[in-house]
Order: sequence, then C-alpha cells, then structure tokens
Amino acid sequence: MEMVGQKLIPETRETVWKALNDPEILRNCVPGCQTLVKTSDTEMEATATIKVGPVSAKFGGKISLSELNEPVSYRITGEGQGGVAGFARGGAFISLEEVEGGTMLSYTVDAQVGGKLAQLGGRLIDATARKLSEAFFEKFASEIRRQYHGEGAAAPAATGAAGAAAGAAVSPVGAAPAMGGMPPGMAGPGWYPPAYPYPLPPPPEPTGGSRTAFLAALVLACVFAFLWLTGRQDTIPAPVLPPASGLSPEFGAALQLILIAAVGYLFGRLSDRRR
Repeated sequence: MEMVGQKLIPETRETVWKALNDPEILRNCVPGCQTLVKTSDTEMEATATIKVGPVSAKFGGKISLSELNEPVSYRITGEGQGGVAGFARGGAFISLEEVEGGTMLSYTVDAQVGGKLAQLGGRLIDATARKLSEAFFEKFASEIRRQYHGEGAAAPAATGAAGAAAGAAVSPVGAAPAMGGMPPGMAGPGWYPPAYPYPLPPPPEPTGGSRTAFLAALVLACVFAFLWLTGRQDTIPAPVLPPASGLSPEFGAALQLILIAAVGYLFGRLSDRRR
C-alpha cells in the first residue's frame, strides 16, 4: 500500500518539526493510540487499537526515526503485531517546506499488512488508511495550538470584587427578572401561584380625617352620656321613638348614642375616599 499527500499547517516550520518529535502530541493525534513512550532520541514504543472493516485489533510495536535533517525532513518506520489479526509494518518520509500561510507538510507512506488484515482487500485498507491520516492531521494542528499557544484552555475564574460582581450579574437559569416587588422567578412564563398565598399586608393606618371624625363622634357620645348620668336630661333632646313602641327612655338614649357614633364613622370614611 502506498499513499502520498500534503497538508498545510498554519505554523512555522520549527514549530511543526518540534511537534512531530513530541510524544504527547503524537499520542493525542494518532487515532486509537493508547501509549507512546519515547525510549531514546530516535526511538519510541507504542500501543494502539485499530479497526479495519470488521477486524479490530490491538497493536504493539516500536517506532524509529532516521535520515533526520532538522527542521526539513525525516523518515519514520515501524512494525506492530496484532495477534491473530495479523501484523503491519511500513514507513513514511516526511518533509517540511515553508510557504505563505504556514508550513507545507508532505508525506509518502509505504506499508504492508499480513494475517486477517490482508484478507480484507486493498480498497478497504486504503480507505481506512486515508481516513486515519485525515483524522491525524485535523487533530495535529489543534494540538499544536493547545500545547504551544494555550488556545482552548478554560479561562481562569474571576476572584475578589470582580468575581462577586460577575456572579451578581448572572441570573439563575430559568429565573425571570423581578416585577412589581415579586421575588425572581415569579413573573416569568409558566409561573403559578403557590398553594398558600403570601400574607396580606396589614390594613392601612387611619388617616387624619377618619381619626378626627371618629374622635368627634366619641366625644359627643361621652358628653351625652355624662349629661344623662348627672340628671341633666332636660338639656338632651328627647330620643325620637315611635309612639306606643313600649321602649324605655334609657333604651332610646343608648340608641341615640349608637347612631351618633355610626354617623361619625361614616363621615370619616367619606372624607378618606374624597382624599
């Protein structure tokens, strides 16, 4: 199997070269790679799980670098065993060229497979190899930005007064702004009154007009009562009672006092409404 391709990496040639020799970046970019340990400046050991059509196997092997021409090119070779699934061996020559907009990475791959993998057919193996190659380079550029430029890292949390202000500016999820003195969340769509209503506000204090009228009626009633008790009934208008009602004068006087108090109270209520 042979495969040739190019990929534009929006980084300097030195940065791309450094990334191609970084075990952590390579481990994160190779599809299915589980471990990649650098044992020397030119050798690494790796394990990876690769699926080709219906065959899935875990490969373990060694990778070596040769023909190093920093930061222009190198050759990478490797061999892995996948148990009953077969084996894979091969190599690739990689070159880097500075171009406008970054670095052009060119590669030429030559690989051989055996065992069950060889029985799957060349087309399926070629399609899988190209798919894995595209996945590698898509992740490669993003890993360079993340590892070397810090892009994609979570922003630090705000602290102190700035953090408190930011927290106060954010409303809870689903909470509606307060309206008309109602607590947050009670004015938005889907809100229903609680099973137990909020306590009603206390009745308003009597205004000056109602207090004055009530006190006037109370004082007048007290004057009538005082005159009645001291025997000065002749100064009090006689209670108006229906003829032949059979009610005593004392009851008529008490009724008159009640009527005076009621009239004073009603007068005070009317004064409040006019205000």
